[in-house]
Amino acid sequence: MDESKNLERIFGIKLISIINGIAAFIHLIFWIMAFIHLSKSGFESSLAEKANIATTYGFGIADILWSITFLTVGSIGLWKLKQFGWLAAQFANVLYWYSLTVVLTRDLFTNSISPGTVLFLPFALFSFWAAFYLWKVRNKFY
Repeated sequence: MDESKNLERIFGIKLISIINGIAAFIHLIFWIMAFIHLSKSGFESSLAEKANIATTYGFGIADILWSITFLTVGSIGLWKLKQFGWLAAQFANVLYWYSLTVVLTRDLFTNSISPGTVLFLPFALFSFWAAFYLWKVRNKFY
């Protein structure tokens, strides 16, 4: 294989690694800030408000447990060209697709775009390209 083509492929993998590392950090900061804000607001009186806050907590806990973990492990593993990094990065991509579907459905239903949607939409869109790209270069991981 041509050396320049190989370097180009490695660059794409490293780019995904860096973007995923940045995404993991932003997710962590976002949820810390959200949990601080939610703890100050408390649980409102109506059942609908309680359900809304509980759903936000659920997304936050799931993001911390799964998204941040897969993004971090994927970022490190991709950088080292390890199979576990490839797999974790693909899991992170799928989680973005799932979350994007839920969040956009909620936002469209309520006619309101949330700050989280604005912040994470670029990462979710990037994940479509990243998943396809990682599939194309899967033979680079050992």
